[in-house]
Amino acid sequence: MKRSLILALALGGCAGLQAAPVPQAARLSSERLTLTLSDGTVCRADWAAQGGAGRFQDCGPGFGYSVEVIENPNLLRQVWTGLTGALGAEGVVPPMAEVVITDAMGRDHVFVSPPPAGD
Repeated sequence: MKRSLILALALGGCAGLQAAPVPQAARLSSERLTLTLSDGTVCRADWAAQGGAGRFQDCGPGFGYSVEVIENPNLLRQVWTGLTGALGAEGVVPPMAEVVITDAMGRDHVFVSPPPAGD
């Protein structure tokens, strides 16, 4: 009886020690930043309207973000972006950028968007 009580208390204590979710992926569209957390939560922010920096509202323990767009990407990307724009598909190609997500503890999680091929 005593062993089963100790086992039940130990297992119950482990269940209460869940780690806070951490950023797993960040992706950009021309206007929206989408953050995926380790617990499957998906958070969105209108990064373009916020000037490239801000906080996710109602998302996990509190995450800040900053987006630094790469203004002069490689030549192939410049051609592709120009071609899609010329065909009337302006904004279809997401910007190349470095995205920094700052968690509630002040740790930075750095992502590139779009992610490298193979990721």
